[in-house]
Amino acid sequence: MKKIDVKIVQKAGDYVTLFLAEKLPESMIFHTIDHTKYVVEKSEIIGRKSGLTEDQLNQVKLCAWFHDVGYAIIPEKHEEESVKIASEFLKSQGSDDQIINQVTNCILATRIPQQPADILSQVLCDADLMHLAEDDYFERLDKMRKEWANLSGEKISKRRFHKISKKFFQRHSYHTDFAKTELHPKKAKNLQLIEQEIYKLDQKKEKKMLESKQKKVKPKAYSRGVESMFRTTARNQINLSSIADNKSNILISVNAIIMSITITILVTRFDEVPNIIIPTLIFLLFSLITIVFAILSTRPNISSGTFTKEDIRQNKVNLLFFGNFYNMKLDDYEWAIEELMKNDKNLYSTMIKDQYSLGKVLVKKYKLLRIAYNVFMFGMIISVLAFMLAFINI
Repeated sequence: MKKIDVKIVQKAGDYVTLFLAEKLPESMIFHTIDHTKYVVEKSEIIGRKSGLTEDQLNQVKLCAWFHDVGYAIIPEKHEEESVKIASEFLKSQGSDDQIINQVTNCILATRIPQQPADILSQVLCDADLMHLAEDDYFERLDKMRKEWANLSGEKISKRRFHKISKKFFQRHSYHTDFAKTELHPKKAKNLQLIEQEIYKLDQKKEKKMLESKQKKVKPKAYSRGVESMFRTTARNQINLSSIADNKSNILISVNAIIMSITITILVTRFDEVPNIIIPTLIFLLFSLITIVFAILSTRPNISSGTFTKEDIRQNKVNLLFFGNFYNMKLDDYEWAIEELMKNDKNLYSTMIKDQYSLGKVLVKKYKLLRIAYNVFMFGMIISVLAFMLAFINI
């Protein structure tokens, strides 16, 4: 077989570069002249590592230049087209049939699944898929995905393409000893990265599907009776609070008047009627205690007036009570209310908290008010008895 001159390889490079520049469609993003040059470069590296002679290196580089040129004609049958173009070129260069047959066999061996018959075919096949072991594999993978979409006319998701790539990785094997030793571990690492990406994309898809289902599920509708219940309960509690405050004010006013009259009239007569000192002091003490408890029942209890965004997200704060937000900035409070209005469940939950808080306040008011009335009642009884005993002993 006639040896291949290095000049023919150079001419082949110039010919393929010009050919692809003129005829390769813009839709071809991965199988470009850059990919061809990459395979030529890697075929020489793998060839030298595999012990090829200079003539064999020239042969495999010549095959590398033409192996994907058919993408410019018919992408689906690019190997056959590549063989035709390479044969025409070699005939024009006066190459014999043996060389043409060798180039033909090498190019056809790159068809998937690869079936190289000799060392030259093995070197070319490994060089053609050496990118599977490259660090920038995912950049190349994205180009392949876009090119595939351009050729098929349909969009293909990263998740689907990664799954296709995973199957390809699992079925593919390198052929030369160099590739098995040096490239296979790197390819295995990229396969792990692909599996990790598939897992992430699967999780993302499941999350989207779950969110979509949740959106489709109609929120639980609350009847008008529920809203009327909240409205009536709130009105009743406010009325009860107002009644408690009025009762406290009555106790405070009555006892304040009694204390004023007692101090004005009876205290000034202690010298004349010393027997009334103890009854008067008892009377004043019970009146004072009554006033204290009445005041405590009406005294407001103010909280810190602040909350955090995390409190809002976890629905831990009652935004309907002024004591929980009076120290907040308007922007923060407005954001919190908007978040509350986005979710009916949280809104009704806040209304329940508000009713519960009002109820707790009412319980405290009425407990203190009950104590005040009891003190007032027993104080009046004890004071009257004390005065009666005092007047009996005069």
